[in-house]
Amino acid sequence: MTPQSEAELADIIAAAKGPMSIRGGGTRGSSGEGDPPSVAGLSGVTLYEPGALTLVVQAGTPVEGVKKVLAGENQRLAFEPMDHRGLLGTQGVPTMGGVFAANTSGPRRIQSGAARDFLLGVRFVDGRGDVLSNGGRVMKNVTGFDLSKLMSGSFGTLGVMHTVTLKVMPRDETSATIIVGVDDPQSAGKVMTRAMRSENDVSAAAWIASGDIRMLDIPKASEVGSGFVMLRVEGPKPSVA
Repeated sequence: MTPQSEAELADIIAAAKGPMSIRGGGTRGSSGEGDPPSVAGLSGVTLYEPGALTLVVQAGTPVEGVKKVLAGENQRLAFEPMDHRGLLGTQGVPTMGGVFAANTSGPRRIQSGAARDFLLGVRFVDGRGDVLSNGGRVMKNVTGFDLSKLMSGSFGTLGVMHTVTLKVMPRDETSATIIVGVDDPQSAGKVMTRAMRSENDVSAAAWIASGDIRMLDIPKASEVGSGFVMLRVEGPKPSVA
């Protein structure tokens, strides 16, 4: 079942006689109990206001398509949603509905926050087939109980998202990655903590053990010893330098 409109989605859910396993792009490789309706047919950007840093998009819209639209205005998804396919060995296409249903965030979360922190509003269908809307296009419009934040990370158990409204951010002018050699995880933790407490805009940090160095295409990375910390710094060129 792949509804092509909000009304079709509501009818399918209202007519359901048992559990349903909602699917987006199928990148998680998991299937719950029940019928598997897909939101892949609910796709497209319905509103984009670069000056207001606001984007309204349907749940089945591919993440890569949204990134291309934002890149055209030198903007981005600030929470940097990670692509799980390589880690989980799955295929499919990551969708915006899946990103918020799982609260999928990436390395930049330590600096900018999680996906739910940028969710301004959501339109969804509950288990009875009723269409509900919560939130708005700016933070100050969110009054009462914030269902948008509750929906983010609920994995479709509270309702099926049809449309999400989110805040986007400008892209940084440039970035650089600093590599620091360390001997053990404890030393790596100290380096990362010191870096993230500094005045620099560290937007990602990772410790790479010696056994994993061969997986990375980094010149001379194997010369740093038993392992290393990678620190990504972003911002204006003079600040990054």
